[in-house]
Amino acid sequence: MLRLENIGKTYPSGTQALAHLTLSVRPAEILAVVGGSGCGKSTLLRLIAGLDRPSAGRVDLDGEAITAPHPAVGVVFQEPRLLAWLTVAQNIGFGIAHLPRAERAARVELALQRIGLAAHGERWPRELSGGQAQRVALARALIAQPRVLLLDEPFSALDAFTRADLQEHLLALWEDTRPTLVLVTHDIDEALLLADRIVVMQPNPGRVASLVSVELPRPREPGAPDFEALKRQILNVLGPIRRQTAMPAAAE
Repeated sequence: MLRLENIGKTYPSGTQALAHLTLSVRPAEILAVVGGSGCGKSTLLRLIAGLDRPSAGRVDLDGEAITAPHPAVGVVFQEPRLLAWLTVAQNIGFGIAHLPRAERAARVELALQRIGLAAHGERWPRELSGGQAQRVALARALIAQPRVLLLDEPFSALDAFTRADLQEHLLALWEDTRPTLVLVTHDIDEALLLADRIVVMQPNPGRVASLVSVELPRPREPGAPDFEALKRQILNVLGPIRRQTAMPAAAE
């Protein structure tokens, strides 16, 4: 289990990004984190990834403190960040270079099939579309079979059709090994399509405003009554937060 206990993060500038944040994420759970800019979503991912350390509290994975990048925790960023001098297949297999060659090749071949790019293994990243490149980034992260995969708005730069396609691919890839997923997104529909629970964050400092369970069977259909009811519930939490943060300081 991933556990965040009374997390606080204050930067040297004095900015308090997070305060008193406690959260548990179950094995194989998909947790989405939503909220406006400045509520600490990306800071939260950096702490879980071990790319930064909290000023207070601790991050644990199965009882082990995360204080540095950990092999059990993978990350997918908004940009694919593929290595331009490696082929698609080499990019996917980059994180499992320690495995025997035959096993590595078999895993890469299966990963290419799972993301629908079986014929693209020898291509270069520059020859891929944005959606194809992000599929490769997902495959690269999941091929190492992490216990936790962090996704920092991985589909936000893509068009709506490609985003929907990749959301389906993500769920299909997740089904293979069922890691814990923590997804940061600005898109409430995306959170409702993918997540088992949704954390709604509020800023100044970043903390949990609400935790919403999404008990809808997959695949989910935007516009369905239950889907829209949950969307209204989240918007009802975010509305007062947005109005409060938009209020000029003199009026507070």
